[in-house]
Amino acid sequence: MSKILVTGASGFIGRALAFRLKAQGRDVVPVDSADGDIVNRETLAKFAQQDIAHVFHLAGKTFVPDSWADPQAFCQTNVLGTVNVLEFCRKSRIPMTYVSAYVYGHQDNLPIGENSAIRPSNPYALTKRLAEEVCEFYASAYDLPVTTIRPFNVYGIGQAENFLIPEIISQTLDAREKIVVKDLAPRRDYVYLEDLVTALLATLDKPGGYRVYNIGSGVSMSVQEVIDAIQNIADTQKTVVCDNAIRTNELMDVVADISKAGSELGWHPGFSFHAGIESIIRSEREKRRYEQT
Repeated sequence: MSKILVTGASGFIGRALAFRLKAQGRDVVPVDSADGDIVNRETLAKFAQQDIAHVFHLAGKTFVPDSWADPQAFCQTNVLGTVNVLEFCRKSRIPMTYVSAYVYGHQDNLPIGENSAIRPSNPYALTKRLAEEVCEFYASAYDLPVTTIRPFNVYGIGQAENFLIPEIISQTLDAREKIVVKDLAPRRDYVYLEDLVTALLATLDKPGGYRVYNIGSGVSMSVQEVIDAIQNIADTQKTVVCDNAIRTNELMDVVADISKAGSELGWHPGFSFHAGIESIIRSEREKRRYEQT
């Protein structure tokens, strides 16, 4: 049986993707930091003799604030690492799905389509855009099938607490009396992890060439609305404190046009924001009860 290789398999998205692939009966080859640095071309060389049918490339540095402090490290991992994965795919003629990120930056018009202007607003987004350009070049120059998925703000079970939604959920469920955030105004398009995985799976066994798809919900929510929804589901009424700290190059509203993924991949979000948050809170409460026993 041919295999599916997943880089970044131990990460937030990678774990969920590998789990779903295995549930479908697929033979998954997980690649993570234990196998070596993705920047080192030898990391993937050990898998060259295996019968790999498709590669999902998710490995990379992701936390935006860290990219401002060390942009060089992000370039090395996210750009050169992607080149190494593409080389692995080119040599064995393996189709690849690349998981990019929000690369559009400030936009004058919403919703944002795949043909909207590309204006990276932070070093992380810049590295994802540069990696996209490498993917497009390899697809064109080497006739390599590559699909780029651009998720908007992903949330779900198992996400690190330095991201907004798990941080708010943690503060909501903790004994503390207040919920403290930096800014209540920015609006984001949130997509549930399981919906993103469904979109990734939809890129398997598709025609060649280079294709790009936005994956989001098609609506935006402010930080205040996120907090209100979480408190409503958790049945809490904590005071919200805002530091009024605006991030560098902050985007005030983001909405994805997801019609292309719908028409070409047959993909549509299956989880409402309420349903996604409900699942996370239920999982978090079960984890906390287990840790207390």
